[in-house]
Amino acid sequence: MEAANFRPSRFLAATTAPSPPPPAPPPSDPRSLHFLRHDSTTNSPKLKPPSTFSVRASAGVHNNPVVTLLDYGAGNVRSVRNAIRSLGFDIKDVQSPKDILNAERLIFPGVGAFAAAMDVLTQKGMAEALCTYIKNDRPFLGICLGLQLLFESSEENGPVNGLGLIPGVVGRFDSSNGLRVPHIGWNALQLMKNSEILNTIRNNHVYFVHSYRAMPSDDNKDWVSSTCNYGDNFIASVRRGNVHAVQFHPEKSGGTMLLFLDCTSGQVIACLDVRTNDEGDLVVTKGDQYDVRENTKENEVRNLGKPVDLAGKYYRDGADEISFLNITGFRDFPLGDLPMLQVLRYTSERVFVPLTVGGGIRDFTDGSGRYYSSLEVASEYFRSGADKVSIGSDAVYAAEEYIRSGVKTGKSSIEQISRVYGNQAVVVSIDPRRVFLKNPDDVDFKTVRVSNPGPNGEEYAWYQCTVNGGREDRQIGAYELAKAVEELGAGEIMLNCIDCDGQGKGFEIDLIRLISDAVNIPVIASSGAGKVEHFSEVFKKTNASAALAAGIFHREELGIGSVKKHLSNEGIEVRLTPYKPPPSRFSRPWN
Repeated sequence: MEAANFRPSRFLAATTAPSPPPPAPPPSDPRSLHFLRHDSTTNSPKLKPPSTFSVRASAGVHNNPVVTLLDYGAGNVRSVRNAIRSLGFDIKDVQSPKDILNAERLIFPGVGAFAAAMDVLTQKGMAEALCTYIKNDRPFLGICLGLQLLFESSEENGPVNGLGLIPGVVGRFDSSNGLRVPHIGWNALQLMKNSEILNTIRNNHVYFVHSYRAMPSDDNKDWVSSTCNYGDNFIASVRRGNVHAVQFHPEKSGGTMLLFLDCTSGQVIACLDVRTNDEGDLVVTKGDQYDVRENTKENEVRNLGKPVDLAGKYYRDGADEISFLNITGFRDFPLGDLPMLQVLRYTSERVFVPLTVGGGIRDFTDGSGRYYSSLEVASEYFRSGADKVSIGSDAVYAAEEYIRSGVKTGKSSIEQISRVYGNQAVVVSIDPRRVFLKNPDDVDFKTVRVSNPGPNGEEYAWYQCTVNGGREDRQIGAYELAKAVEELGAGEIMLNCIDCDGQGKGFEIDLIRLISDAVNIPVIASSGAGKVEHFSEVFKKTNASAALAAGIFHREELGIGSVKKHLSNEGIEVRLTPYKPPPSRFSRPWN
């Protein structure tokens, strides 16, 4: 991501070799709230001095080692559950407003869109109980949307009223000055006052993923415990008495959570291409120009390890995000892929950084005639532990229809999912191939003058998009696709290049510069890295927010550490110290 004074590179990696396990536990989903408006001067809650909300001790320290979780069912709350359990606490789910009022310590991990969250809390009658609980200065922790909903209102699909406990309006980041929105990645906090749960963070970085933020003002200054700079200073956390809320994700900031742990700087995302091999086992593989089979007589699928084992290794090596791409997901019904869902569940028990999953997310009708919307498919991935979903072929079809008609129907997978979960939850994977041209006017698509001429001296090229794992060409360019999906609600683009995949000659700089200059959302550069200099080159020559590599790490030609050290030496901020997971009370085997 880019910030006013800080541009953290998000270096994405896919690495190698199986390994042992760290922390573990079980599952669930999302979040939400309702609104009771309170006058910010007369009805603001008068909260008592702190008695501390410390949810880090082992179960034996507390007479009642239970955390009450307000999980309204809209996104990935599985990681929060796993983090709480790994700390030795049991979980009680809120079933009624009474459960909120009776809670000894309450956590509200909001994931999704402001209006949808408010609707749920309103319909379930939980907003009044939540306001009463907070006004009584009971131990409370809100996460992400769990912070935003405490404010008076939000501009997201609004204006929409919030709980009205903190003065201020939640607005969208201003992208008019070139700022990438959503704000996705690791950033530093500026502490404004003592807040015990922030003490372990100090100068370290934490993980953000959001398009909307609340701004500090004279009216809410008594609440603000830290800010963060992304274009402007926005509110990163609030604290009054026993009430705490944070815009960032402590459960995704490299550790177990809740006293906010050891979060160091930078960002590394491990990317794993996953598919079933010829024996029916789910394996991590890697192709050359999208061909994942070995050049042998047997022509077997290249097997580079087990997904959960590798994800655990990346986490222990310091990866800041992990992405699973189910590269044959376009063929089958993804909800029928139980092994992939199980991989997500097992990984989320042991890995406390963001998880993205892609492959086959689309509307689907099964053999019995039962229709599933893309939103239902994505929701199952979120319930299984994903924080973001990546859409490929279906995004191309949606963009083609939108360009043809000029109408947003609200029915595309991008629109359905971003409306409920927010655009930060939707990644679009673009898979183009280069088409050289002698004359830029030969096609109706955006062209570029290429740095390296084509085989017949061509000086121009356009980038033709594909679907079905690169097997089928479409009459739409990468530029046109990127612009369309941003308008439809995508929050991030993973930009591949079939020509460069597995070649080790460097990223397709011309393509990456074209797309990263065209959109205001983050762009992940993928395909072609072969040496450390390729990573610094892509950050220096383009506006890419991240860079991804796979084969060089699978084959141990480079290590994550050596690439990050090089980036750091080149003045590109990265997290150099791997997170050391704490001892866990769980010892369940990996597979």
